[in-house]
Amino acid sequence: MNAVLKPEVHLEPLTEALLDDVLRIEKNAYAHPWTRGNFADSLKSSYQMLALMGGDTLIGYFVAMEGVDEVHLLNITVAPEFQGQGYGMLMLDALSVWARSRHALWLWLEVRVGNTRAMQVYERYGYRRVGERKNYYPANRGQREHAVVMSLKL
Repeated sequence: MNAVLKPEVHLEPLTEALLDDVLRIEKNAYAHPWTRGNFADSLKSSYQMLALMGGDTLIGYFVAMEGVDEVHLLNITVAPEFQGQGYGMLMLDALSVWARSRHALWLWLEVRVGNTRAMQVYERYGYRRVGERKNYYPANRGQREHAVVMSLKL
């Protein structure tokens, strides 16, 4: 039996110094990735931004915005080469712990209606579909894609 060695991982603040790696992952993971400006604005706004590192390798990251009694997950991404190994769940755990420490009662997110894999991960974690935002995301050839709104009661 061949053992697959996973790198030891840790979370650290996502900083400007990591943005080149973040943007590389965004471009590999999404047809419509966030821009450097999206991440820079999030840093300036002091959103909760954590990087999941395996040694010096960026495995994934998330960006979340605190509101009154709630936290809104704006972006969570695992590098394609590390997907399917539980790192998304690990980051959802970190997000939940942080949100509870901020006395949030709810976590909210939007996900593309076509991103069934992500919806399955969120549902396994306990998120529930609560609505839809019409024409929320940009799509190919000038089209728009609906978003499913999901929430998790903490």
